[in-house]
Amino acid sequence: MRMRITATVLTVCAALTITAPSPAPTVQAARVMENLGRGVVAVRSGSTQVLVSWRLLGLDPEGIGFNVYRSTAGGAYVKLNSGVLTGGTNYTDSTADLTRPNSYRVAPVVGGREQAPSGAFTLSAGHAVEPVVRVPLRSGGAVKFVWAGDLDGDGEYDYVVDRQTSPQKLEAYSGDGDFLWEVDLGPNSRNQDNIEPGSSAIDVGHWDGVTVYDFDSDGRAEVALRIADGVRFGDGATWTHEDDARQFMAVLDGRTGALRNWSAVPTTYLADGPMGARLGVAYLNGTTPSLVAYMKNRRDDGAFNLMMGAWKFDGDSLDRQWTWRRGGQDAPDGHNTRALDVDGDGRDEIAEIGFVLGGDGSLRYSMGPKGIVHGDRFHIADMDPSRPGLEGYGVQQDNPSGLLEYYYDAANGDVIWRHGGGPGDVGRGMAGDVDPRFPGMEVWSFSGLYNAGTNRLAEPDASLRPWPQLGLWWDGDLTVELLNDGKIEKWDPARPTPSGSLPRLVSTWNHGAVKAAQGGPTLVGDLFGDWREEAVYTNASYDELIIFTTDRPTTHRLYTLAHNPAYRNAMTFKGYLQSHHVDYFLGAGMAVPPRPDITYAP
Repeated sequence: MRMRITATVLTVCAALTITAPSPAPTVQAARVMENLGRGVVAVRSGSTQVLVSWRLLGLDPEGIGFNVYRSTAGGAYVKLNSGVLTGGTNYTDSTADLTRPNSYRVAPVVGGREQAPSGAFTLSAGHAVEPVVRVPLRSGGAVKFVWAGDLDGDGEYDYVVDRQTSPQKLEAYSGDGDFLWEVDLGPNSRNQDNIEPGSSAIDVGHWDGVTVYDFDSDGRAEVALRIADGVRFGDGATWTHEDDARQFMAVLDGRTGALRNWSAVPTTYLADGPMGARLGVAYLNGTTPSLVAYMKNRRDDGAFNLMMGAWKFDGDSLDRQWTWRRGGQDAPDGHNTRALDVDGDGRDEIAEIGFVLGGDGSLRYSMGPKGIVHGDRFHIADMDPSRPGLEGYGVQQDNPSGLLEYYYDAANGDVIWRHGGGPGDVGRGMAGDVDPRFPGMEVWSFSGLYNAGTNRLAEPDASLRPWPQLGLWWDGDLTVELLNDGKIEKWDPARPTPSGSLPRLVSTWNHGAVKAAQGGPTLVGDLFGDWREEAVYTNASYDELIIFTTDRPTTHRLYTLAHNPAYRNAMTFKGYLQSHHVDYFLGAGMAVPPRPDITYAP
C-alpha cells in the first residue's frame, strides 16, 4: 500500500485493499545481517587498569588476530600489545595515564598483515572505576524499554527510547547520545491500561508495539511502529484517521523518524476495540527479515481474540505476507514471543509458549492437546548438546492438571518431561548453564534446579536454587550469570546459598541505575565489546542511559552474539523481558560454535 501525504497531515482512506497471503517462502541465500564494526569499548576496571574489549565478527576469517592501540590526550596512537592477540577479544591496559583522556582502537591482523583500524572509544580523564558506559539523554519521562539498531549505518548501535508520558513519546539517539528525533504517539496513547490499551499506546503490560531493525537490508535500521490517529512523526507529519480504533503498521526512517510506508492491521476483531501488539523480527524465508506481530484484544465476555501477522518492507512498500487467527484452535499463548529456526531448515518459525507457527503462517504444532495452558515465560535453546536440535522449557499459570513446568522438543512440541504438584501460578522460569558439573543447561522455576537433559536435580535442596529471573553472560567463564532485581549474581554449585543471598558481582544502584517496569533493565543484549552481554538502565532523572558492560577479562573467544541469528532476533522482542539464547550450546564444555550462515548488509 502507498501512503497519501497532504502537507504535514497523513490521511488514510476508509476503504483499504488487503494484500493476499504470499506463497510459502523458500530459502534463497545466506541470511543478511548487520554489517557491524568492532564495537570497541573501554572501562576502568581498577585504579590503574582499563579493560578494552571488541567484537569478533561472525564472518571473521579463522586465525584472525588483533593489535590494540592507545592515543593519550589526542596524541599519536601507540601499539600496546607485544604480540598479535589471538585469544579472547579483550585486553587489559595497565600503563595508561588515567588523569588524561585515552582513546582506544584495534586493528585486525590477517595472514600476518595488519588491516585498517577500527573506530575509537575514548575513556575520559579521571574516569570512575565502574563497569559502565553512560549515554546522555534529553530530559523526559520514565523509560520502560530501549531498542538498539544501527540507525545511521556506521556499524555501531544507536538507541530508540520510549517515554512513559501522556501522551507517550519515542526518541532516537546516536550511540554517543546525540538526539536525532522524536515521535509523539498522540491522544490515543493516553489510555495506558495494561490489558486494553489505547490504539497507539506502547510499552504497557506485556505489549510493546515497537521494534528496531534493518528491514530492507540497506545497512541502516528502520523503526517499526503500530500507529493510529494522531501520531506525529519525526518530521512533523501527523497520521489521521476518522476511526480512533483503526490501527496500522508503519516503518519509519531511522535517521529522521519520518514515515517510510504503512500497511493496515486487519480489521477482523475491530468490533472489540484496538489490539495490543508485540513486535519483532523473523527471517521467514531464511534470507531477509520480516516484521512479525502478536496482537490481542478483549471481548465483552472477558475472552481474548488472538491474531498474528507478518509484513515485509523492501525499502519502498510495506506488504502484509500473512495473518493467522487462533479462533477456536487450542493454541496456548503467553507473554513472550520468540522467533528462531526450530527445525534446522534455515528458515525461522514463530514460537509462543504453547504453539509454533511456520514461516508461511500455518500452525506447525500446538501443545494445547498435550495439557499445556497459558504461562508467563518459556525458553528455546540448545539445552542438551548431546541431543540433536533445540529444546524448550516453559512454566504454567494455574494449569488445572497441576502441571508446573515442562521440557520439550522444540521442533515438534513432544514433551520430554514434566513436573506437577500444582495447580499454581509459576510466574518465573529460567534456562541456562549454571552448573558445570552436569552437561548442558539447567532449568528451574521454584520446584528446584534441574539439569535439563537428564531431569536430575543439580541441587537437591530447592531453597538453594537461584532466583529464576534473567541470565547475563558477564564474567570470564562460559557459565551464565544472573541479573535479578538490579543485581548481577553468580550461583556457585560448590557453595550454594539461598536465592536471596547469592554472591554479587555488581549492584546496579551503586552506579546510579534505577529499575524499569517489572523490576528489570530496559534492554539486555550484546551491544558492543566481545561476546559478553550488556544491560541497559536509566538514572533516576531519566536523562542518561547507564549501560553495564563487563570489566572482567576472558580467554574465551566467540563471535559477537549479535551475529547469531536466534540471538539477534530475540533482541528485537520485548514482552516480559527474558533471556536471549543463541542457537548453539553456550556453556561449560561447549564445542566451537559453527560459523553462522550469514552475509553482511551493504
